[in-house]
Amino acid sequence: MAFRKEAEYLNGIVTLIPDAYSDERGFFMEVFRADAFAELGLPSEFKQINYSKSRCGVVRGLHFQWNNPMGKLLRATAGAAQIVEVDIRPGSPTLGKHCSLHISADNRRIVWVPPGFANGFAALSEWTEVEYLCTAIYNPAGESGILWNDPALGIEWQTPKAILSAKDRSAQTLAEWLARPEASSFAYHK
Repeated sequence: MAFRKEAEYLNGIVTLIPDAYSDERGFFMEVFRADAFAELGLPSEFKQINYSKSRCGVVRGLHFQWNNPMGKLLRATAGAAQIVEVDIRPGSPTLGKHCSLHISADNRRIVWVPPGFANGFAALSEWTEVEYLCTAIYNPAGESGILWNDPALGIEWQTPKAILSAKDRSAQTLAEWLARPEASSFAYHK
């Protein structure tokens, strides 16, 4: 098997550790393999790849796409990041709860985040690069976000001073999102 399922969180998020083949030259690993992902019950088709580079202290998120719901496969290709995922699925037993995971180029952890979670990260290295394989094409009209420091979420970000975009500083709270009709696009079904 090319991937080992490490853990599961919040009824949907999965962390994977890929097999890496190392020698004196470095290492080789598979980041995605359709047959292995299908065998693990994960998506085997992605429609878009995104890549970001952030300096230490940058917080991106908490983002999600409700029109063409988008799942994301995340990994750090350089540096380290605190990945935070918030359950925004009405009716979910873990609605409003979050998980915080450490990913880095060194630990090679890959995180699968299905639609229905608001995704964010804090860059913990001088420079952090994160790659996202996405299950849907980006639709700016169907994108939204949750306020990164919404007091109702209780997220403990691992950066002393967050560097944010104007969009992320003015995002809605989880309660405001749940009051919108679009929130029903993520209704939880067992």
